[in-house]
Amino acid sequence: MSVSDNTHTVGLWPVIAALGGNTIVTVFKFTAAITSGSSAMFSEAIHSVADTSNQVLLLIGLKRSRKKADEDFGYGYGLERFFWALLSACGVFFVGAGVTISHGIGSLLEPHPIEIQMSVFVVLFVSLVVESWTLFLAVRSLERMFPDHTWRERMAIADPTTLAVCLEDGVAVIGVILAAASIGLSYYTRNPLWDAIGSLLIGLMLAGVATTLIMRNKSYLLGRAIPEDLKEEIIASMKTDPAIEKVIDFKSSVLDIGVYRIKCEVEMTGSALLKEIYKHNSLKEEYEEVHNDFEEFKKFCVGYSNRIPRMIGKHIDKLEARLRKEFPAVRHIDIEIN
Repeated sequence: MSVSDNTHTVGLWPVIAALGGNTIVTVFKFTAAITSGSSAMFSEAIHSVADTSNQVLLLIGLKRSRKKADEDFGYGYGLERFFWALLSACGVFFVGAGVTISHGIGSLLEPHPIEIQMSVFVVLFVSLVVESWTLFLAVRSLERMFPDHTWRERMAIADPTTLAVCLEDGVAVIGVILAAASIGLSYYTRNPLWDAIGSLLIGLMLAGVATTLIMRNKSYLLGRAIPEDLKEEIIASMKTDPAIEKVIDFKSSVLDIGVYRIKCEVEMTGSALLKEIYKHNSLKEEYEEVHNDFEEFKKFCVGYSNRIPRMIGKHIDKLEARLRKEFPAVRHIDIEIN
């Protein structure tokens, strides 16, 4: 499993592009909503407001996640990314979906005629172009990060920031098409019901996206484990060490995008440890020196008992260093003896 080595910039440019695009689109949509009185256009304007504010929250999370580890947070501030992304997703749900759905329900209960103007469709077309462009940038970012994966796999393992931009802009593109269709049907049939239905559909899509993002970010904040295939690779690599007999109680967590922590216990092979201790010395010679002298034998036992813990500690340090080199994403490793 490969991710971008520069975890600090993962998801940054798609968010910046989406923020700039949505800011422009929001102004246009509100202008068209006020002049036309369209419920669907108002929903689209609220949608863009939610997207813009959410992308501000995502940028705050990306910036704060760059802070280096300190005494208070020894593993760094990577989880800040997921906290602010969670707030962003809640904003999509309560502001984007909530206001849009309530406005759509209000339009159903008290329908009012809408004024069709060419400017409405011009705004929708501009919005479609801008949001399609920002969606393209987010999609391309995912393709570059996971070139060997299918789109289903990419969506499953994508960082929440880039995923948020993909899903929000994807819904934005569909929302523009729905708004244009509902406004056109209302004008053609002289029935404002279609406009209200368009507003409700946009709100329901936003609710679905928000729920997906909330659940994804919650899993990271609760201590989501590393990908299963990476876990199996790490355990297989550890077992290639002659001194490691068994790996048990393997636990892991994601600290940031592409930054992992693992903790496990191992059982070590006594024969391999003995070979390592006497790699340069002869056990037989030591035996000859102490086998007829009890005092010397006691000294030998004390020295031997001192060597074992130090040797195990050095061996584990070498193993951890090898794992960090082999799996750069695993920044923090804690291996203990069972």
